Amino acid sequence: MKIVISWSVDFAHEIKKLSDDLKVLGFDVIIPPTSERILRGEITAKEIKKEKENSDFSERTIKNDAIRNYCEFIKNSDALLIANFGKHNIKNYIGGGAFLEMGFAHIFHKKIFLLNGIPDMMYIDEIKAMQPVELNGDLSKIK
Repeated sequence: MKIVISWSVDFAHEIKKLSDDLKVLGFDVIIPPTSERILRGEITAKEIKKEKENSDFSERTIKNDAIRNYCEFIKNSDALLIANFGKHNIKNYIGGGAFLEMGFAHIFHKKIFLLNGIPDMMYIDEIKAMQPVELNGDLSKIK
C-alpha cells in the first residue's frame, strides 16, 4: 500500500519517524517535498514558519505548484495519513492544507487515516463526513 503523509511544518522530524515506522510495516511512503528538504538540511522549519507568518509561503507554494503536485501524489496513492498532533492549543489539530488534502483523498476514493482522533474544530462535521479511520497513534490499524 502506498501512503501519502500530510503534516504541519512544526512536525517535520516526527514525520521522518512516522515514515520510517510505516516502511518497517511494509508500506511505501510519500512525505511532502518540504519535509524532505527540511530533513536534508536545505531549509529549516523555522524558515518555513517565518514565511507563513509573513504570508510569503504562498509564493513558494505557487512557484512549486505544490497544491497540484501533492494532489497528484494523493491521486496515485492508496491512502492518506494525516499526522495530526496538537497545535494552537487544539488537540489533534488539522490545518487548512491537511484539510484540503483530505478533500482530495475523499474525492479520489482513497482511504483516509488520522494518526490521532478527530479534532474539535469548526469543520468537524466535514472531517467526519469524509469518514477517516482514527488510529489513535497505532499504525498497525492501517489495513
